[in-house]
Formats: sequence, structure tokens, C-alpha cells
Amino acid sequence: MQKPPDFNPAKKYPLILNIHGGPHAAYGYIFEHEFQWMAAKGYVVLFPNPRGSTTYGQDFGNVIQYHYPGDDFKDLMAGVDEVLRRGYIDEKKLGVTGGSGGGLLTNWVVGHTTRFAAAVAQRDIASWTHWWYTADFTLFQPAWFKGPPFDEEQDFKARSPITYIKDVKTPMMFILGEIDYRTPSGAGGEEMFRALKFRKIPTVMVRFPNESHELSRSGQPWHRVERLQNIVGWFDHWLLGMPKPEYEVAPKEEVSIKRESTEQKPAKPPR
Repeated sequence: MQKPPDFNPAKKYPLILNIHGGPHAAYGYIFEHEFQWMAAKGYVVLFPNPRGSTTYGQDFGNVIQYHYPGDDFKDLMAGVDEVLRRGYIDEKKLGVTGGSGGGLLTNWVVGHTTRFAAAVAQRDIASWTHWWYTADFTLFQPAWFKGPPFDEEQDFKARSPITYIKDVKTPMMFILGEIDYRTPSGAGGEEMFRALKFRKIPTVMVRFPNESHELSRSGQPWHRVERLQNIVGWFDHWLLGMPKPEYEVAPKEEVSIKRESTEQKPAKPPR
């Protein structure tokens, strides 16, 4: 957990839950510039290692086999519950973000709880079926699903965040790379974005040209800066109430699909 400078446990702070990808990876005791900057802006940053993470033994890492996402969500919520129990977090100012597997879990979280006031899903997965057909990465598929989507249709559907889209009420931002073939945007953020727009849930999509799945690690430096500015900007807007006119892009009233034109049609030219 990363705390703001001059942290005072008697105060109430906003919290950002940051979920790692992989899923077989882990956060450690390293300098993480993203968490440092979020903390410098006044946020407490929680970055747990739920089941499926490495460094806790093979059994802990493999326990999510055929259950991803699922029980790892319970671990993430238990971590949030523990931090809330300590008394220095404002429970009405919770945010959640993550990339790749963490983006998948961000989508899963907002479809299974409304406790978060804002979410940012990065290079995410919305539909496992669409991902299976379009991604460049199928190495772990036999360990995640027992078969392909045309044989395991119900399992793919049950574990896809898009299945629970009607339960999402959290304002969402999607950070996507236009040449990401690891988690293609058409199988992830674009699906979520369109569905949430249709449901009139506040949502923004930030697409980076010529950026792959490595945007946050080896993307163009100015894109990496802009990415982080947008992530924190979204939380600043929804958790702290900061005005962000660039995110106020949705109409407040439903737009008619078809409008009658009041302009006179030009007369047909004489034959």
C-alpha cells in the first residue's frame, strides 16, 4: 500500500485499488512511479496480490485454473474491506483500475459491486469468446478454459465481464492501444464502452495510435504521460469532484435516432 506524503491516519483519504495483470505476476517492494504520483496527488493506493499471483507458491498461482476471474475478486474485495476497517479511507471515494488481466478484473469488479465511484480499465478483456478468436496469445488457454468457446460456450459467457454489463453503474474510462493484439480493443474496451454509452452510464474511451499492449511500459513517452494524466484525471473528477470538461461528452438527454429536417429540399432541375 502506498500512502500520501504527510499521511495522517486521523484523516479520510480517497482510495485507488490497482490490480496487476498476468494474472501470474505480482507486485513487490519496488519504486513504482505510477503509485508514487497517485499518492502525491492525495490518494492511498492499494496494490494487493490476489490468488493467481506468483511468489506465493505454485498451488496459490494455479488455484484460479478454470475459475478466472472469480475467486480472485473475493481477495481484492477482502483487501479493500481491510483498509476500510483501519478508518482512514472515505468509503464513498473508492476507485479501481488495472491493465491487461487487471483490466479484465476491473471490468469484473464493476459488474459485481457498486462500491466504487469510478473505474479505469486498461487494455482489458470484456468477452473471452471474442478474445479467443482475435488475440495473439493463446498459450495459457488450456489452463484457463477446458476447451474452445464453441465447446464451452456457457463457461466462456459466465466468466466474461460483458455478460454482466447491465449491472454496471460505475463511471468508466477505457485506455486502449490501437495496435494491441494481446488484448484487442474489439474484444475489450470497445464493447464495454458501446454498451455503457447505450445505457447512458458516464464513460470515456482514450485510444492511443500506434501503441500496443506495452503502452504503459515501452510506449511513446508522451503517450505514457498522457495515459497517466487521464487515469488520475478520471479519479480526480469522480472521486474528488474536480471539474473536467473534457470528460463531459455525454448528452444529458437522450438523442433522437432520427430527426425530421426543417430545411427545404432543392427543386429538381428542369429536364
